[in-house]
Amino acid sequence: MNLFKQIKALEHVSRDGPNKVFTMYLNTDPSEPENQSGGWKIHLKNGLRNFESYLREANNTEELENFKRVKRKVKKYVEDHELNLHKGVIVFADATETVWFAQRVRMQLTTEFYWEDTPRLQQLKELCNAYPRTGIVLVQTNQISVVETYLQEVTHTYYYELDIDTDEWRQRTGPHKIDASMGSGGRNVQQEQFKARYEANKQRWYKSIAPKLDKLAKDNGWERLYIAGEPDDAIELKQQLNKPVDDVIQKNMLHHEETKVVEEVAG
Repeated sequence: MNLFKQIKALEHVSRDGPNKVFTMYLNTDPSEPENQSGGWKIHLKNGLRNFESYLREANNTEELENFKRVKRKVKKYVEDHELNLHKGVIVFADATETVWFAQRVRMQLTTEFYWEDTPRLQQLKELCNAYPRTGIVLVQTNQISVVETYLQEVTHTYYYELDIDTDEWRQRTGPHKIDASMGSGGRNVQQEQFKARYEANKQRWYKSIAPKLDKLAKDNGWERLYIAGEPDDAIELKQQLNKPVDDVIQKNMLHHEETKVVEEVAG
């Protein structure tokens, strides 16, 4: 989703006559008590009905028909996604379908409706500034995950694991597995040996992965960067990166669900 290009395109939309542009910012945040009892549905119904009533009273038949076409499409979109609306819905639309932008977002919105010559973009621009392209690096000794997020949506996740036999970081195709806990003496000795090796080599290990992470940040246009992990891991990795780190969260979150990581770290 390249919102920058979409916003630029919407900025050039201007209508003259009965084919106006509909703008909707709808707060559907399920954590709000009002929305738990269907408050957002009332706001949607009233917001759409008010425009229709005004146009009917103004006896503006062509514009009324245009609005009703937009209304049907907006209602269908909301109904189709009603079980997964996240915290808000943004819509820009016109009757000809030259303009159609519909996006569910994980950030809270202020409910607004407009039927005007141009789309109202201010709230969307504010969201883009508040929640830019971000990288969240989750580190745990020899394992690293990178969660990329934009507008609080997870756009991609990368997985890296250090091969301790070759001292090379390898990119994985799937999530890291949580090591099973074993109580054998052999297991304990192996863990102690790895811990000693980690302490002796962590600076060199994280120095070797840092260029890969810096390249990801540059290639994907991260405007913010966060690191989460145990203090020794997170702080050491931060020191090896060229990309400035906005914050270090001293908490192991490697195996946490990605959307929860985004909410907690970049929310």
